[in-house]
Amino acid sequence: MPYSSDVAAAEALTNSYQKLKSEISKVVIGQDETVRLLLTAIFCQGHCLLVGVPGLAKTLLIQTIASALDLDFNRIQFTPDLMPSDILGSETLDQERNFKFIKGPVFANIILADEINRTPPKTQSALLEAMQEYAVTIAGQKYSLGRPFFVLATQNPIEQEGTYPLPEAQLDRFMFNIYLDYPSYQSELDIVKNTTSDRQNEVKRVITGEEIREFQQLVRRVPVVDNVVEYAVKLVHKTRPNTEMAASDANQYLEWGAGPRASQALILASKCNALLNGKYSPDIEDVKAVALPILRHRVVRNFKAEAEGISVEQLIKRLL
Repeated sequence: MPYSSDVAAAEALTNSYQKLKSEISKVVIGQDETVRLLLTAIFCQGHCLLVGVPGLAKTLLIQTIASALDLDFNRIQFTPDLMPSDILGSETLDQERNFKFIKGPVFANIILADEINRTPPKTQSALLEAMQEYAVTIAGQKYSLGRPFFVLATQNPIEQEGTYPLPEAQLDRFMFNIYLDYPSYQSELDIVKNTTSDRQNEVKRVITGEEIREFQQLVRRVPVVDNVVEYAVKLVHKTRPNTEMAASDANQYLEWGAGPRASQALILASKCNALLNGKYSPDIEDVKAVALPILRHRVVRNFKAEAEGISVEQLIKRLL
């Protein structure tokens, strides 16, 4: 529905966000920061990678968000024998012996790519074109994907056996890399009480695909002052070792820094973060609020950092 002004649309976005949060909290307890980042990515037209040990409700969280949005949702369980055609679809012969394209599960609005690092690179890269171009090509024919379109992937950081780490180029296509930690004692008490009773929580659909597309356009129209853009770009430049603006920590501990996609993501996400907090323009605090999940998977530590036990998170916090 068209809004009378951008201010009215911004207020509608804030209200929709609060409604979404309260619907999601019926099922998912305690993951407030993760929910905020996932919804930010959706409003920014980005993709997310969720990394956490088993049992932290990564899959449940994405399914719950999909239930609260009036969108098509498909879950793909990634396994070592999964083929690209299992995701994209394939051409088959019909009764008249004509080739007919049968669409794969990627043709939905929200794709849950469960345990994405369990499948070989050939199948992982089948998602690449879909994530970047919003289209898939089968037998030379290009098929557009419906909008909005998000890939929300999960990954287990413990298991290394029988997994295929995502290459840097593919990681770069995820707007956020979100780490899920163990719940607090109080949250876990609530989780156990809620999930071991016979109570069923119904999640209502509170926002349509049309509204999401309008909010995505609104986020892009948010004005940003030059000093905020300069701060974001400088921050990304600081991560690039042996360059003119590199920070001393980057020269000492990083092998590679973040690319231009990081700068774009910082500005888009900070615009959305400002709107979700009832502001009409982002400031440097909004950039800082989204910097960690944006930069975490885009910088690569060197051997010295690994030997000294310095984590990517510590380095990013020093740069901020």
